[in-house]
Amino acid sequence: MPTPTRPLHLSVALDRIAGHGAEPYLRAARLAERGRLDFVTLGDSLGPPRRGVSRLDALAVLARIAPATERIGLVPTVTTTHTEPFHVSSAVSTLDWVSRGRAGWTVDVSADEAAARHFGRRAAAPAAELWREAGEVADVVARLWDSWEDDAEIRDTATGRFIDRDKLHYVDFEGTGFSVRGPAIVPRPPQGHPVTAVDATDPLPRAVAAAHADLAFLRVPRHGDATRALRAARDDLRRRARDAGRGEPLPLVVASLPVALYAAADAVALADLAGAWYADGLVDGLHLRPEDPDRDLALLVDGTVPVLQHRGLLRSFYPGGTLREHLCLPRPANRYARALAGGTA
Repeated sequence: MPTPTRPLHLSVALDRIAGHGAEPYLRAARLAERGRLDFVTLGDSLGPPRRGVSRLDALAVLARIAPATERIGLVPTVTTTHTEPFHVSSAVSTLDWVSRGRAGWTVDVSADEAAARHFGRRAAAPAAELWREAGEVADVVARLWDSWEDDAEIRDTATGRFIDRDKLHYVDFEGTGFSVRGPAIVPRPPQGHPVTAVDATDPLPRAVAAAHADLAFLRVPRHGDATRALRAARDDLRRRARDAGRGEPLPLVVASLPVALYAAADAVALADLAGAWYADGLVDGLHLRPEDPDRDLALLVDGTVPVLQHRGLLRSFYPGGTLREHLCLPRPANRYARALAGGTA
């Protein structure tokens, strides 16, 4: 059976009780890459460490994994609440460079009182305020990525010119609680914009996803009619995106669900579910959150993936090198270069 033009997108969470090294995450990422998954995610939290559980920075862990992998996309969670947008832009852009175009980021916020006290930068705020700010951060981060045109670097040793200053642009962004002038200190990322993802299960982040995300996660409810709940959330997301003035492509819809695979026959059942949802047009892909990363990921790669490939729903090779190419997403044009050419920013 031929592979469809837009194959089912498959991804997996690497989250586990953290130790003190990146090796378990690296082994899992390499296994996911062997299964030709589109990307892996790694969650993060700004809260202080709990007794018996250490926290590793998701961006740093995936930056360690980047040079030790070749094709798999790398999508850490980045919390915008206590982090300057300029630093967010630089960190995600750097991950895109060290991975040669395989980076994304999942936008998140922190309304936790303990985290606010831990940082001491600002008081905890209501979720609505934080997600409104997160939308502004997603906006200005993309503008900072565009603040260097693709060919701004000259690197002419004979003349001593490193950059063409006419191809650097000031952002001059005024947010509700911050301002950013720019330009960025990191050249425009290989993908133009690393892939922006949002967990859009709840209405507040769904508004941010509709306006700014390339990809939206929708968590599958544990109880009730999962298909009906997913369809309602998907339709609401698409309506919001169109109301926000977005054209094609609209955000990809990825169902995020916990999995516990104990045998090859559970693995096949997962392939059946994925195929049914995809054939129905309900989702563009699945994001799997293993109960036991070591057990479940192996069964996923050696059980579910071959079934999906045999059914023509999942590719057996990576057609390109970047995460945008894996997800069939176009590379965004630079808004400032377009404006200078007669368009709008």
